[in-house]
Amino acid sequence: MAETTTQTRMITVADRELQLSWAGATDQGRRRDSNQDAFLAEFPLFIVADGMGGHAGGEIASRSTIGRLQSMLVDGPIARDAIERALELAVGDIAAHPETTDEGTGTTLTGVYLDVDDHEPHWVTLNIGDSRVYLLRDDRLVQVTTDHSVVQELIAAGKLSPEEAEGHPYSNVITRAVGASELTAPDYIMIDVRPGDRFVICSDGLTKELTDYGIQHFLREHSDPGSAVDAMMAAALENGGRDNVTLIVVQAEPDWDDSSSTTTETVE
Repeated sequence: MAETTTQTRMITVADRELQLSWAGATDQGRRRDSNQDAFLAEFPLFIVADGMGGHAGGEIASRSTIGRLQSMLVDGPIARDAIERALELAVGDIAAHPETTDEGTGTTLTGVYLDVDDHEPHWVTLNIGDSRVYLLRDDRLVQVTTDHSVVQELIAAGKLSPEEAEGHPYSNVITRAVGASELTAPDYIMIDVRPGDRFVICSDGLTKELTDYGIQHFLREHSDPGSAVDAMMAAALENGGRDNVTLIVVQAEPDWDDSSSTTTETVE
C-alpha cells in the first residue's frame, strides 16, 4: 500500500500562526466487491461519505455528493447555506441517475470545515448518518458527532447499552442519509480552534475494526497525519476489513518545519 501524503497550509488565526496538516485515504476492504466510500480533503473542507444501495447505487450517491461539495469550493466561502444547496443538488443527481432506483440508495456525510467568515474563526462539524468525527484534545479522544442510527436511538432511550450495540442486528440501519428524496439538513457543531487539536473523520468501516482506544493509540504513536492514516488503515484491514474503510486526519499545530512546502492563508 502506497504511503499517504500529508498536505499542509499555514494560516493566521487571531494573530496566531498555525499550520494545518491533513491526509486521507480509502480502501475497498477485504470483503467488499467495490468501494462505495468517497472523501474530500481540500482546505477548508474535509468530508467522508459512505454510500449504500444495490448495484452501483451507493458508489454513485457518495461520489455525487462529494463532487457537488468539491464544486462548491471554487464558488466562494464555505457556509451552511452553501453546503445545503450543494447537498440539494446531490439529491437531484442521485434521484436522476438511471442506476439509483433502489429505495435504499443514499450516502452518509460527515466532516469538518474551517469557518473563516467570523471574527473568531472556528471549526464546524457536519453530520448525516453514522460516519463519525472524533476530536483528540488534551490527549483525550471524544466522538463529536452523534450517529443517526437505530442502535443509537435505542442507546439514547436507555434500551440498549453501548456494549450491547456491538453486533446488534440493526447495527447497520441508519435513520438519516443523503439520498434520492427530500434532504434533511446536517447536524452542525461549532468548535473553537486550538493548537494541538487533531480530528479523525471516518466511515464505519474503520470503527467496525478499531475501538476508540485504538484510534487514540495510533494518533499518539504517529504525529504526522499521513502516517496516522496509514497505521489505522493497516490495522483496520488486518482486523478483518469487513467493509470499505475511509478516514481523514486533520490537525492544527503551532510550529512547523520551514523547509516544508506550504501555502499561507490569512484569517482575520
